[in-house]
Amino acid sequence: MNYPNLPKECNSLLCKYLTPEIFEQLKDKQTSNGFSLEQAIRSGVENLDSGIGVYAGDAQAYELFAPLFDPIIKEYHGFEKSDRHQSNLNPEDLKNTDLDPRGEYILSTRIRVGRNLADFPLGAGLSKTQRDEVEQYVVDALHSLDGELSGRYYPLYDMSSEIQAQLIKDHFLFKEGDRFLASAGLNRDWPHGRGIFHNHDKRFLVWVNEEDQLRIISMQQRGNVGEVFMRLVHALEHLEKRLTFVYGDHLGYISSCPTNLGTAMRASVHIKLPHLAQDMELFRSITDHYHLQIRGVDGEHSESKEGIFDISNRRRLGVTEVEAIQDMINGVEVLIAKEQALSLKS
Repeated sequence: MNYPNLPKECNSLLCKYLTPEIFEQLKDKQTSNGFSLEQAIRSGVENLDSGIGVYAGDAQAYELFAPLFDPIIKEYHGFEKSDRHQSNLNPEDLKNTDLDPRGEYILSTRIRVGRNLADFPLGAGLSKTQRDEVEQYVVDALHSLDGELSGRYYPLYDMSSEIQAQLIKDHFLFKEGDRFLASAGLNRDWPHGRGIFHNHDKRFLVWVNEEDQLRIISMQQRGNVGEVFMRLVHALEHLEKRLTFVYGDHLGYISSCPTNLGTAMRASVHIKLPHLAQDMELFRSITDHYHLQIRGVDGEHSESKEGIFDISNRRRLGVTEVEAIQDMINGVEVLIAKEQALSLKS
């Protein structure tokens, strides 16, 4: 493998930190699962508009390719090599958890975490056999859930057109088309070994073998963040009785993408802010202050529709789960107050 052609106009963190010297140092190394530097950087090399551009194929990749991963992690998360991650999944530590009791602004709330099994490579490094084994372990654990969390698993490979249409309508179905994941090797053998679980009232959902082996999601209409978080924690407690997730004292929960390390959590609301949408400089000043991301209603790389935005925490590593959610709560409170003030002036 030769040093890739990375044009000067490329703005990804891969392009910033993969120097010829680092490349020469790492190009011939492989993890114990056979994951190489070439695999780690392929997505960013093939997609020069990537924000990050690197994926890990197993937990060891973060150590073996540390000269590349560490500066990327430091810039994205502000997290040093000597830092240690802390976890806090206690819902009682959250404050002001019902953000919009009247339902005037917040359409829905969703909190998700990524998890990967400790005894397997990450998605980019899984063989087809290993991916099928992961699916079986996860499905067995999901079928052990009871009460509010009990539900059904739908494998993608033999999904009926009726179920597929319903899951698309519910905005549940994940798809193969993401080119960043495809380049990283995360779409190999599609759709085998992949599927979706949801409970009976569709407030609890698990994606199996998408970007991470599990994307565990709690959600509901309107803005009661406390209820959403409580459901998620309850599910995690049950699943951890059957599954062991890969976790380290330095990087926390290990995920394929460096942006999802630590808590591996994204807490978000879909919120109507039509007046703020007219002043994106003010909008971004608020979200930047509270460490929040602005996305369109259809997720990453999408646009806003009718003044509706997806607002989520940006910080994931070096903060606890409670702190990450509190970022979102505090910032959304200010966004709602500013939207109210602007509406009175119009």
